[in-house]
Amino acid sequence: MPFIDVETNLPASQFTDEVVKKLCSTVASILGKPEDRVNVTVKAGLPMLMSGSMAPCVQLVISSIGVVGTAEQNKEHSAKLFQFLTKELGLSEDRILLRFYPLEAWQIGKKGTVMTFL
Repeated sequence: MPFIDVETNLPASQFTDEVVKKLCSTVASILGKPEDRVNVTVKAGLPMLMSGSMAPCVQLVISSIGVVGTAEQNKEHSAKLFQFLTKELGLSEDRILLRFYPLEAWQIGKKGTVMTFL
């Protein structure tokens, strides 16, 4: 059950339903998770400073169980996500940051319990 949080100073209008669904599909493919389990939140139009510049930028926070826990995994994920983000958002690699957070099943609540028991 991956969680993708997009934080950006790009306008919300750039994140059409099509773009958000494409991001969801791409992340599902990269992480090897079912598309209907990926959760995407976009926070657009934020005042953001990255590397001393207010130029357009994006930070992606990727949290998931079992697939973002090692440097080797995240290096592969990073390469694929950067390829998608630079193409889809028209940003250079120096205006994109990714943060990976491994989760445990007991840290995610669903259906009145936690994923450990589902």
